[in-house]
Amino acid sequence: MPLSGKQKKTKYIFVTGGVASSLGKGIIASSLAKLLQARGLSVTIQKLDPYLNVDPGTLNPYEHGECYVTDDGAETDLDLGHYERFLNVQTSQANNVTTGRIYYNVLSKERRGDFLGKTVQVIPHITDEIKRNIRILGDNGKYDIIITEIGGCVGDIESLPFIEAVRQLKWELGEKNMLTIHLTLVPYLKSAEELKTKPTQHSVKQLQESGIQPDIIVCRTEHHLPADIRRKIALFCNVEINSVIEAMDAKTIYEVPMLMKKEKLDQRVLYMLDVYNDHDADMKKWEEFLQRLKKPEFEVNIGLIGKYVELKDAYKSIIEAFIHAGAENNCKVKISWIHSESLVVGSTEEKLKNLDAVLVAPGFGERGIEGKIEAVKYVRENNIPFLGICLGMQMAVIEYARNVLGWTGAHSTEMEKNTNYPVIDLMEDQQNVENKGGTMRLGSYNCKLADKSLAKKIYGKSKISERHRHRWEFNNKYRQDFEANGLFIGGTNPENDLVEIIEIPTKRFFIGVQYHPELKSTVLQPHPLFISFVKAALDFQKWKNSTK
Repeated sequence: MPLSGKQKKTKYIFVTGGVASSLGKGIIASSLAKLLQARGLSVTIQKLDPYLNVDPGTLNPYEHGECYVTDDGAETDLDLGHYERFLNVQTSQANNVTTGRIYYNVLSKERRGDFLGKTVQVIPHITDEIKRNIRILGDNGKYDIIITEIGGCVGDIESLPFIEAVRQLKWELGEKNMLTIHLTLVPYLKSAEELKTKPTQHSVKQLQESGIQPDIIVCRTEHHLPADIRRKIALFCNVEINSVIEAMDAKTIYEVPMLMKKEKLDQRVLYMLDVYNDHDADMKKWEEFLQRLKKPEFEVNIGLIGKYVELKDAYKSIIEAFIHAGAENNCKVKISWIHSESLVVGSTEEKLKNLDAVLVAPGFGERGIEGKIEAVKYVRENNIPFLGICLGMQMAVIEYARNVLGWTGAHSTEMEKNTNYPVIDLMEDQQNVENKGGTMRLGSYNCKLADKSLAKKIYGKSKISERHRHRWEFNNKYRQDFEANGLFIGGTNPENDLVEIIEIPTKRFFIGVQYHPELKSTVLQPHPLFISFVKAALDFQKWKNSTK
């Protein structure tokens, strides 16, 4: 139940990490938030990133993985995808703050003269700006609990201002209104056949040197923590033994909330925050999802054609959307990762012929483009279920122009400025844009679905809203030519008539979308487009087996 009376004041939880990166702070934060939400509390999660980019929008996917886009058009860290997938609640610009944005805000104030001639320093000006951004979400009274994940590791130079801001907040908010959870590694040394607590001790000591005593220590481990190890960590890290939480490696991130429930992390948090809540976490629907995920009846093999396949995190939301849709279809989706640069005339069939469906992924730039076009040509000609997302949709348009309309050299002006057939062109409102950061068509836009379109059948309604991240768009100059030759426009933006969806009605399943449906898929609400795509792969597999 939501907080009331004396408990009405928003509570704050901070999640820090030590020993090593990639321990899963975002998953722990999301799992705790899910458990608290399942108790009836209103919860959101925020990510503080220590890098100097104002946002991750201009980062290469190889550098930082996927750039996640929110409804309000914020380009954010991929952890916000985890937050939304677990909580089924939208995030916003306020949920992701970087060091770059903090300094940008402070220096903008300095240029305006807001500091009245004072010397601008890390303390208090930078730490005050960090605290202001942390408290923005709590000041509107919408949330009972706000969980803030601090990126990087304790001891990193970049993270020091964030840690100092948390130290100050402890004094400002009061002991019962905030707590700190420290995620650390308890490694197992095979040669010694024992778990080692020293890395955790040193990590906590480093946090204490910054003025923060963690309230709860979550221990990432490959083996169960015996009672004596828990006592040792509690003793040397100055926490109660009930505040030492085991976080065992799991086969899927979606098991972690149940592991944390078993460890009573949510109970411990509420006790330490002095929050009365007599509702046990209702995780029935989550458990049903896990059951379908762990014991699927079917399996399909779907090819993902991309440019960044060496780093799977570049397509994180697509991977998770397949997991959600697979569970909904009682089916395991096996992804075959195919680099688009490896697809050339003569080799495409060998790589794609055994697939049950093909997704051509989003991306930017000319590298690997011809391989994506070759993939689209093969699946179109062989009637294999196809889904193209953003750039993938644009490649489908180019392929159709070249091989159906006969327009040799048709292309996107992103890759070929002087093409005779610019079937994909820079959007009109992007023509004079010079700055790269935060200037694309970003966030949610409406789409009206055409009558008799497959898209309308899939969504079950005529109006939808989906998230975008692009500069180039279908060129309406050629729309009549495409429609006269069998390409169906399944959806358009009602405000400016931009093409959002293309379909080939004569094919089993052939859809290209300009938006990013994967960004709105969650555990409890799998995206309908992915559900239908996986079902089409299953149906195609069954058809192939019946003709053998």
